[in-house]
Amino acid sequence: MAFGSILLSALMAGVVATAVTVAIEKWGGLVGGLLGTAPSTIVPAAAGMYLAGGEDALLASMAIVPLGMVLNALFLGAWLVLPRWFSNASRPLLWTSLGALAVWGLLGTLVLLVVNGVVSSNLSDRELALAGFIPLFITAVAFNRRPSPAPKGTNSVSKSVLVARGTMAAVAIGIAVWLAGLGYPLLAGLASVFPAIFLTSMVALWLAQGPTVPRGAAGPMMLGGASVAVYANLAMWSLPAHGVVFGSLVAWLGSVLGWSVPAYFVLRRHHANVNG
Repeated sequence: MAFGSILLSALMAGVVATAVTVAIEKWGGLVGGLLGTAPSTIVPAAAGMYLAGGEDALLASMAIVPLGMVLNALFLGAWLVLPRWFSNASRPLLWTSLGALAVWGLLGTLVLLVVNGVVSSNLSDRELALAGFIPLFITAVAFNRRPSPAPKGTNSVSKSVLVARGTMAAVAIGIAVWLAGLGYPLLAGLASVFPAIFLTSMVALWLAQGPTVPRGAAGPMMLGGASVAVYANLAMWSLPAHGVVFGSLVAWLGSVLGWSVPAYFVLRRHHANVNG
């Protein structure tokens, strides 16, 4: 059962990771970046963790997901700042990627230390998940107050890049489910939101379209990615209460209808007001 969960989670993650790049390329950073980050790889990851480690593993791993999405928001924010710092470097894309990953890694280590040492002793898993959503909301809104241009791509992302992107996402989610089965739910939860999709999205779009398209998608992806934290909060209740299949559907519908769709209309109106 654990191996099946790992395989299914990894395969679904790879497919979704590829689809998000195509969505941004076809529909632009606003639509593709926001709606393309609706809960996707977290769905098989949560299901796999529940099947592999039971309810306790699900709660512990999902509790850290909102804080992990804060890290991802800051990771995307680095793509708005770092290209300016490395504009005169010989390989600005490489240095921007490494810099963004360094931000995620350093802050991720800090989050694990804090959760293990202080927060976990004072808050329940559900309370930690709710508390983690607050800085995520503030960060996502702050970075979208002044939206960047979000044009559609004019060039197609190469198939090799799409395959590499899907593979990276599949490996990250597979490792997350595997860690949950081994009894490391905090690491599993953080691994489940490793920014494989965000990283490969930004790199693929930069290579195909230049730096403008990924910068325009960063803000909407940040706001849209908050729906993953909403899903994690809902899944902590819905999977144990309603089972893997129906519980996953309830959490997904709740996060999309309760966050992704409203966020899209609010951000579209904001873009129209700013540009109008």
